[in-house]
Amino acid sequence: MGNIDFSVPDHIHAVSLGVGDLNGIMRGKRVPSSHWDTICRQGNALSIALMALDMTCDVWDTPYVNFDNGYPDMHMFPITKPVELPWEPGVAFCMARAEGMDHKPVAIDPRNALVRQMERADNMGLDIQVGTELEFYLLDPETLQPKDSGIQVYSLSRAAELEHVLGPIRQQINEIGIPIEQSNPEYAAGQVEVNIRYDSALLAADRVVMFRSLVKQLAHKHGYLATFMAKPFFDQSGSGFHTHYSVWQGGVNQFSDGGKLSAMGRSYLAGLQKRMAETALCGTATPNGYRRRQPYSFCPINNAWGYDNRTVGLRVIEGSDSAVRVEKRDASADCNPYFLLASEIAAGLDGIEQNMQPGDPTMGDAYADESADPIPLNIADAVKQARASEFVSSVCGDDAFEILAQQAEREIEFVSSQVTPVELTRYLTNF
Repeated sequence: MGNIDFSVPDHIHAVSLGVGDLNGIMRGKRVPSSHWDTICRQGNALSIALMALDMTCDVWDTPYVNFDNGYPDMHMFPITKPVELPWEPGVAFCMARAEGMDHKPVAIDPRNALVRQMERADNMGLDIQVGTELEFYLLDPETLQPKDSGIQVYSLSRAAELEHVLGPIRQQINEIGIPIEQSNPEYAAGQVEVNIRYDSALLAADRVVMFRSLVKQLAHKHGYLATFMAKPFFDQSGSGFHTHYSVWQGGVNQFSDGGKLSAMGRSYLAGLQKRMAETALCGTATPNGYRRRQPYSFCPINNAWGYDNRTVGLRVIEGSDSAVRVEKRDASADCNPYFLLASEIAAGLDGIEQNMQPGDPTMGDAYADESADPIPLNIADAVKQARASEFVSSVCGDDAFEILAQQAEREIEFVSSQVTPVELTRYLTNF
């Protein structure tokens, strides 16, 4: 980080500095520019509880941070150059890393799980590149419903109707330094997809954390509520988080063998396939997220793989040498990108190291493929498989995994203890 210039121009009056929390939500502080140099040298203190908050900011006693130890502090230090927000002149935006008061990594910081896997890949002489695709909804903030109607997937007319908000999202987030490749209307009213160009995995995950925060800010600026919630409407398309993997060495894509998936690519694919069920919690951490996992929904229900097949969980894309990659399609748009990428990369690297081989590809409808292993279709099963997996806890880190699992168990209890509107509609006046 020593080569990054963290200084800010004279007209900047504040820097928005944040880290990704337990759920990959960006949280932090706004720092007056007059105090910025001190923050760069000494860090910015805030409670470690930030890494143990649920999505509603509720906290609970965990083995690592609790009332007995007083929810102690950690420090944030900037890791990206502060860049002025085009829609908020005078305010710069900056990503941070967390550091304990002992100047060591924070054990429950999800980012460290991915840092460890990147160090492992580096020791193998490999550069893991990841492209990310995120779907989200743009809703009316008053009604919490789409402002448009009807499914117009890929429609250029619908794209033009949404350009007043999607245009700034593409252009201004690009200006900040997150390279946006494209956007399009998705398979529901109000739903869109934006693709971020592939890059080194840690940078890719950092960009997802920043991107989601910036999208919500920009959407608000233009009169919308942006939500990355996995399934806001049961009868409409869910929002996924697809990851596209390639492994590079010496500037050459090692997944390509003349434009076809190489032996290394097949081994990486096999590793992903082997661990897909037990790592489900890393990619879908709420009960709502599992509502996406329905047959014929374009969300996978098993670990089948295939060539350019959108019914599978693992889609192989071939073509030019630089384009050959493996797409994993099961994660939800609201998941923590650090846990997601760390678990997937760990599985893929295991595949390479152990020369694993995938099963046979699915050539047709993967939803009907009974030979493929199922993946969890509810969060209780996901937690059960994750808790039984030494692989998952070792990748996340024992303390971080325990908090992730505890949050999921709390969400199960919370959701199961509610009387839902549909129950009232069906039962209240009929019994």
